[in-house]
Amino acid sequence: MTRPKALITGASTGIGKVYAQRLAKRGYDLVLVARDKTRLAALAEQLHQDGAVSEVLAADLTQSHDVARIEKKLESDASISFFLNNAGIATMERHLDTSLGTIENIIALNITAATRLALAAGRAFVAAKRGTIVNMCSITSVNPERFNGVYGGSKAYLLALSQALTKDLNDNGVTIQAVLPGATRTEIWERAGADVDKLPPERVMEVDEMVDAALKGLDMGERITIPSLPDAQDLADAEAARLKMSPNLSHKHAAARYR
Repeated sequence: MTRPKALITGASTGIGKVYAQRLAKRGYDLVLVARDKTRLAALAEQLHQDGAVSEVLAADLTQSHDVARIEKKLESDASISFFLNNAGIATMERHLDTSLGTIENIIALNITAATRLALAAGRAFVAAKRGTIVNMCSITSVNPERFNGVYGGSKAYLLALSQALTKDLNDNGVTIQAVLPGATRTEIWERAGADVDKLPPERVMEVDEMVDAALKGLDMGERITIPSLPDAQDLADAEAARLKMSPNLSHKHAAARYR
């Protein structure tokens, strides 16, 4: 039988690499996307030992023409039924001192590329009436005070996009999950100019545990998964409070306290 395929961005290391390993064991072949072709090739060789066939696509997703290549792959390869929207960058620059180059790169990768690829996967999966999209957000999506504002804003955007797409996708047989990791031991810290080992060790999750929790959340039917959150009811309460405001967010007149 033909194995389904999972396309993973940011697949060469960290979260994307572990997802590739786990999905290979779940019976998927892989389409591996990242800038580092050498690392991708090494991962593909490793995954082959688990019976997975991997296609390597070296791409810089801050570049529009490379994003277009991956969009085309998502929309043209009918065997792809799982998309991990994982590629992202962060920074430790101070809020008001965030450089223009950093701002543009974060927006290009974390927002523009992530949006284009999520929508491309959504179109393809809706047409096929099946598929799974996992958007890798962050706890900064709901707790932006803890990190650089541009990064937190980009991840809040991706969470909002996930929530906005949920009904259209679910009604057409497609599952979408937003994953909100806390501090996770990956190379993103070093690339952002930080040392993860300087964080309190009780605050840092190992990447294997984070991915396993996220996949378990997906299996459980969660649409938002926060691997570190001890009580799922806290998230349910927060969502209920947010939705409670919905009927009163737009009226003809201002609320009485403003008059």
